Amino acid sequence: MAETITLEDERAGDAAAREALLDRAMGPIRFRRSSERLREGRLPADGLALVARDGADVVGTVRLWNARAGGLSDALMLGPLAVDEGYRGRGIAADLMAMALRRATLGGHAAIVLVGDAPYYSRFGFTAHAARRLAMPGPFERHRMLAVALWPGALERAHGTLRAAGRRIDAMTTSTAGANGTGEAATPITGQEKIAVNGR
Repeated sequence: MAETITLEDERAGDAAAREALLDRAMGPIRFRRSSERLREGRLPADGLALVARDGADVVGTVRLWNARAGGLSDALMLGPLAVDEGYRGRGIAADLMAMALRRATLGGHAAIVLVGDAPYYSRFGFTAHAARRLAMPGPFERHRMLAVALWPGALERAHGTLRAAGRRIDAMTTSTAGANGTGEAATPITGQEKIAVNGR
């Protein structure tokens, strides 16, 4: 019988499970990466904190963050994207990416930038050429900085170092977030998708 994996908005109560998943998948080095400078003290973009769930278990996660640069006022920084080791090879990461791209496009965002492996992300339209005039706020590998425009010409004048542009986590947000212990507010649930996973 095929398992049913649900893709949906992250809930406030998912924070601990998400962080544990990221720790297993990436380890503490993730906090030293330049992309973390765009996430520190910020909330993810509205509707763009997504999880894959097997029953009550969080088995995949992706979040996108508001960013800007010269000539680019409404960009998103994608990451981290991670899937639990026992669920890899079933297309869950690709489904999370597809959902994130749809959400970002419908939300009117101009482009998405990430630091990752081109052979994987090229299937979603990301290229190093599109990000050639952009830089991270810290050390990064140029060939792994990728971008995709969500509307024609969105990256033609983009240049310079990416800067964080998302909502800050402040005292009001912390009090609103409840008992998740992270100071993160819950992302409003705007829908979910269910996919049958059968060893793909």
